[in-house]
Amino acid sequence: MIALHLPGALGERIAAEARRAFPRECCGLLEGATDGKRITVVAAHPARNLSERPDRFEIDPADHFRLLRGAREQGNAIIGCYHSHPGGQAEPSPRDREGAGEAGFVWLIAAVPPEGPAALAAYLFDGTMFLPLEISGAGSLDPAAASIV
Repeated sequence: MIALHLPGALGERIAAEARRAFPRECCGLLEGATDGKRITVVAAHPARNLSERPDRFEIDPADHFRLLRGAREQGNAIIGCYHSHPGGQAEPSPRDREGAGEAGFVWLIAAVPPEGPAALAAYLFDGTMFLPLEISGAGSLDPAAASIV
C-alpha cells in the first residue's frame, strides 16, 4: 500500500478548518512530492469554495493557479486536494467519483460529524478508481478510523 506522510499539525489544521466550515464543505490543495511508494505532504493550502451548495466543493481556479505557481517556486507540486464531508463519511462520495479526473492525485477527506472529532482518510485516484492510502506522520491517523480533535 502506498503511504501518505501527513505531519500531524497539518492533519489537525485540516480537521479544524473542516469543523469551522461545518455545515458547509471546506476545500484546499496539498503541496508536496511523490517518491515511489511514498507521498509526502509539506503544506496544506486552504482555498475558496465557490460552490453555492453546502454539500459540494469547487476550488477557486485563481487560488489553484496561484498555489501551483507557489509550489513550483518551492520545487514542489500540487499533489492533491482536501475537502470535508459535513455529516458524512471519510470516503469518496458519488460526486467525488464524478469530479475526479487526474490520475495520481491524492484526495484527503475530512468527515465532520455534528459533534465530536473529525475523521481523516486519504485516497489516490488512479484514473478509474480511488485507492486507500495509509496515513503516516507525527500524530498520524489510521485511515479506517482516524480522529483528531
